[in-house]
Amino acid sequence: MVFSSVVFLFRFLPLFFILYYLIPGRGRNMVLFLGSLFFYAWGEPVYVLLMLFSTVSDYIHGRLLGRFWGKRAAKGILFSSVLINLAVLCFFKYADFLIQTFNAVTGMSVPLLALPLPIGISFYTFQTMSYTIDVYRGEAKVQKNLLDFGVYVTMFPQLIAGPIVKYRDVEAGLHNRKADVETVSSGMKRFCIGLAKKVLLANNIGELWVLISEMNLREMSALTAWVGIFAYAFQIYFDFSGYSDMAIGLGEMLGFRFPENFRYPYISASVTEFWRRWHISLGSWFREYVYIPLGGNRKGRLRQLLNILIVWTLTGIWHGAGWNFLLWGLWFAFALVLEKLFLGKLLSWLPKAVGFIYTMLVVLVGWVLFALETPGRILGYLGVMAGMGGRLADAEGFYLGRQYGVLFLIAVVAATPLPGRAVEEIRKSGTGPAIALYRFGEKAIPAALLLLSIAGIVDASYNPFLYFRF
Repeated sequence: MVFSSVVFLFRFLPLFFILYYLIPGRGRNMVLFLGSLFFYAWGEPVYVLLMLFSTVSDYIHGRLLGRFWGKRAAKGILFSSVLINLAVLCFFKYADFLIQTFNAVTGMSVPLLALPLPIGISFYTFQTMSYTIDVYRGEAKVQKNLLDFGVYVTMFPQLIAGPIVKYRDVEAGLHNRKADVETVSSGMKRFCIGLAKKVLLANNIGELWVLISEMNLREMSALTAWVGIFAYAFQIYFDFSGYSDMAIGLGEMLGFRFPENFRYPYISASVTEFWRRWHISLGSWFREYVYIPLGGNRKGRLRQLLNILIVWTLTGIWHGAGWNFLLWGLWFAFALVLEKLFLGKLLSWLPKAVGFIYTMLVVLVGWVLFALETPGRILGYLGVMAGMGGRLADAEGFYLGRQYGVLFLIAVVAATPLPGRAVEEIRKSGTGPAIALYRFGEKAIPAALLLLSIAGIVDASYNPFLYFRF
């Protein structure tokens, strides 16, 4: 069940919130828990048991850590928790990839397991791991109520594609939260904006990427290849940031505050800045639970560079079991290492426009690695982008650019802070007409976006969520 579907918008969501708001106080946790299980079971009925196993396992480990906190046994309990989580994640996510690699290297034919990937397993596994690690560190209290802990793990707004929420971020809300008119209204507006990003922008511009990515590379011009990768860059941004906006909005409607996951990454003037703005919750997780424990930047420059390489290798394979994801992680590790060594200082001296162009080139090459699965296809597409296909431009490239030109223009503006700043300027102006325009807009614009999005959902045949497969 995806957020941008008729089933979710007109069946699940209204019924869920009617029950949620009718049940008072602590009873809402039971409604949220059961509703979240139903939401997940709609697409993964068998793997609900796997998610419940992870929930119970880390609940028990948390209780044990609380009992033996500060003692030698606590380290063994934490190791057990991390081992079980990683074993489950690796088995379902990487087993077939490892078997395929083994068969290719040895020439043997070990049969594949052919297990479908549980939706959202990478996200909820990292959440449960962060809980036990934080309890071990003394940074989070032990949750003694299994239902409350189950709500934290299974909460449907951010269950299957983030943002990755640490237990301490929502701990207080699990016990005492309120969703008043103001927060519910704010959450609804945020949800409508996210839905519009997904349906009106990501879906439509994603169709262009699908068209171009399936073309014969020998017949493709450099212009067409660039149009295609720009389309994918906007698709994945509006797809994932739109989902995050919807998750944050739903969280507000429930009385929770989820962390921001995107802050306009496509205005960055360095790759370092880009990754401070893109998928913030994942970057925060790796920084806090991998990079800093490895020593961060505290043990000399060489160790820092090694830590960056380790983190980005893990970040790459976290996204999927494929050589392209590993190459994607190593590509960004290489760029970040260069910026730590000398390029970062150089970029700070140069005009921001230079840093922006450099960053976008690195990011777009990264998206080629991310989107295309085979090394041959990746190299071929990059070659066409570089003009090695023999044709720099053709009628098809110009035609596609014109056909999607308005959509690209809207996407460019929507990927910047300009719309938000314009609204804020109107709000701050203090004049009567401006205030009237602001009050009308804050109600009319989300409603219009919702209606247009519903029309798009009903009419659309292309409605994927890219990050569900991670």
